[in-house]
Amino acid sequence: MKIKFYILLLLFTTTLFAQKRVETSIDTTKNKIGAQFNLTLRTFVDTTETVVFPSGNNFGRMEVIRNYVVDTVKKDNRYELIKKYGLAQFDSGKYIVPSLKVFINQKPYFTDSLSVEVANVPVDTLQQKMYEIKPIIGAESASSGIWKWLLIILALVGIGFLVYYLIKKYQKKKVEQEVYKTPIEKATSLLNTLEKKELWQKGEVKAYYSELTDIARNYIEEAIEIPAMESTTSELIVALRNASQKKKMAVSQETLENLERVLKQADLVKFAKSKPLDFEISEDKKKIEKAILTLDNAIPEEVVEEEDILNEAQRQKLIKEKLRKKRNARIGIAIASVIGLTIGVFTFLVFTKGFDFVKDNLIGHPTKDLVEGEWVLSEYGNPSVRIETPKVLKRIDAKKTLPKEAFAVIKDMQLFGYGSMLDNFYIAVSTLQYKEQMEIDLATALEGSVRIFEAQGAQNMILKQEDFSTKEGITGKKGYGSFSRIDPVQKKSTKLYYEVLIFSQEGGLQQIVILHQEGDKYANEISERILNSVELKKVAQ
Repeated sequence: MKIKFYILLLLFTTTLFAQKRVETSIDTTKNKIGAQFNLTLRTFVDTTETVVFPSGNNFGRMEVIRNYVVDTVKKDNRYELIKKYGLAQFDSGKYIVPSLKVFINQKPYFTDSLSVEVANVPVDTLQQKMYEIKPIIGAESASSGIWKWLLIILALVGIGFLVYYLIKKYQKKKVEQEVYKTPIEKATSLLNTLEKKELWQKGEVKAYYSELTDIARNYIEEAIEIPAMESTTSELIVALRNASQKKKMAVSQETLENLERVLKQADLVKFAKSKPLDFEISEDKKKIEKAILTLDNAIPEEVVEEEDILNEAQRQKLIKEKLRKKRNARIGIAIASVIGLTIGVFTFLVFTKGFDFVKDNLIGHPTKDLVEGEWVLSEYGNPSVRIETPKVLKRIDAKKTLPKEAFAVIKDMQLFGYGSMLDNFYIAVSTLQYKEQMEIDLATALEGSVRIFEAQGAQNMILKQEDFSTKEGITGKKGYGSFSRIDPVQKKSTKLYYEVLIFSQEGGLQQIVILHQEGDKYANEISERILNSVELKKVAQ
């Protein structure tokens, strides 16, 4: 029982029984014209020994079409050297792969000679239906979806910068107001700007008078320091008279009357829908300009003391600080706009396409990337397992995990895998050959494989079995089900789905294991595609 348990454990690991000799094997003894025979030479040597494998363009009448590099596996103080050749023959018939010399420390060792058969390929030109040549169809790459989302992100960034530009342009007028040195400079500049707008020429008389009187009121409020913006026309004129007496301003009665006349005209335009003639509008603008200049000249000059200079410096500092805060506010608004737009698009896609669509295409999904990536069709192990996978399976050497008793019954075992039980997707392919021929119960071997899951922490294991057959008619067993696993990092229970294929050829075992999270639709697609691609090399009888 102990030996049988170790045999089952070896289905997930790899080792070789080392001995100092040359082993010869070929993947098949019968093939079609031009098809490749895979010749494999193995030798077991110490780390200090040198090995020279045969070379040449022909081995007997077999042509060497591929010469692979030597695969080296280190085991303690010994090496297992594996040399592979691709052989072919382009005429039908029976051929001999002759005995070849392998030099170990300049001493020759001879390989076994092998007999192979090259069969004709039947060509049926009568019953085979002929079809037109199909047009070229462009292949969709995984990167096409990435470009789509990059364009969306760039569009959002562009919209954010546009919002920032518009906000900056809108607030530019307010920022410019802070740089005027005196109220009269500000009023003069605004009057010139108003004239360039040509509002009353375009028929916007009300807007023109509103801006014209606002300029005058703002100047009076800033220069003479009376509440001009909140006062009525009558209140403003009274306040101006009082201020001119208090501050000893030399303002004539005519100036105040002209100002009052324009302000009342503006009130009629704004509230009574009055429409002055063009020359009256022009005259009113001149009266405002003259009134502002007269008031400014009448204001007595004040002696600037050192304290006032300091106050002015502080004022400029406050102005700069205020400008900085406004600039930061504009930047914050632009960033918030981009974030808001992103959230809006995200929410829209969630409601229209669903959260899974957004998660898989925008956020990303590991197994979806595997589905859409470039798949690899390759052969693994001996006898070889031909399988298509989303990634190349890497050779695994796990000798340190095996008990020494297991080496007594194993002739050759190889294991290849991608991922692990902690990843989103895991696949392993293993081939095992025993030293002696033995009858293997696939159902029992399958149960032993499942028990290894339990030894690695699986709980609540469910196992179902059924027969499985490849497209070439090689039969085996399929086991599938689910189990729970505790995540060692997050300490959460995850439910996993597994599928195991197991075959018996030449007194050995060939096995494929697939493992992924239950409910992952992309992992289900990967698993189905892998299982449909499984094919085994038929062992010659």
